[in-house]
This record gives sequence, C-alpha cells and structure tokens, in this order.
Amino acid sequence: MKSLLTAIKVGSIGKIAHFKDDLIAGKLMTMGILPGSMVKVIRKAPFKGGLYLKIDGYNIALREQEAANIVLSMSA
Repeated sequence: MKSLLTAIKVGSIGKIAHFKDDLIAGKLMTMGILPGSMVKVIRKAPFKGGLYLKIDGYNIALREQEAANIVLSMSA
C-alpha cells in the first residue's frame, strides 16, 4: 500500500517509493533522502508546520510542502 508521507501517523514506518516532484526530489536526494530509505515519523508540528523524521538513522526536519512530495510504500 502506498501513501504520502504527510498522510501517515506519528510512529509509522515506511520505505520511500518515489517522489512526486522532480525539483524537490533533487533537493531531497542531495540531503540523503533516497528511494528505498526507511522513514519513521517522530513528530508532526501543528498547523502543517512540518515533520520531524528519522531516515536511515538520521534525524531530519522537513517542511510540509517537501514532505507532501514523498510517496511511501507501507508494509501491512
């Protein structure tokens, strides 16, 4: 099952399947956020402020607009 990173709950884990926007994908990949990376949502800021994530062992904060372009593959 695939879903957007912004749609999953805190504590959920998934694997990055692909990105929706090529421009933002380039920025994310230079930060080390690659397809196949494991993602865990640590915290979500209120009012769509952003997400605090653990990606392949690194803690990263992303804006809501950036996170909305990440499509995850969720294991059932």
